[in-house]
Amino acid sequence: MHRQQVVMFFAGLVGVGVLIAGAFFFTHRGGDGNPDAGARTSPSPSAPARTSPPPGVKCAGAACTGKDAEAMGCSGDLVSTAKTATVGTTTLEVRYSKACGTAWGRITSGAPGDTVRVTVGKARQTGGITAAGDTIGYTPMVAVHDPAQATACATLASGATGCTD
Repeated sequence: MHRQQVVMFFAGLVGVGVLIAGAFFFTHRGGDGNPDAGARTSPSPSAPARTSPPPGVKCAGAACTGKDAEAMGCSGDLVSTAKTATVGTTTLEVRYSKACGTAWGRITSGAPGDTVRVTVGKARQTGGITAAGDTIGYTPMVAVHDPAQATACATLASGATGCTD
């Protein structure tokens, strides 16, 4: 008789747990208490959410393509490194500015004659290190919605080549 009471107790406990879990699932599917929230589609990435760029930023998106990130106010605190690779002893990066909606390529620890290229779809910009003593080279910017779309490649004066994934 005692064993039957224990089994019934645990069966009731499991039943209550299932009811609580079901109630939670059906009332919190969208994460905000709205059961239909999970069914909504996300906004189109081509619809920009910002109305104006931050102070000091002189361009955004396609208006920045072909321009210098530093001169347009898109670098500094507004930039992050989206991808990195090493080519020889040179570091290759895809730099990304969310505020400007742009990406560009950068090489560091390079030498004169090293070149860097950034590609987003069919858009391509090239830059490099030209002055003696310089070790950093940049490409002009390319408009991009997602930094994962950008790829940077480097060709070093030594002949070594490589790209970010």
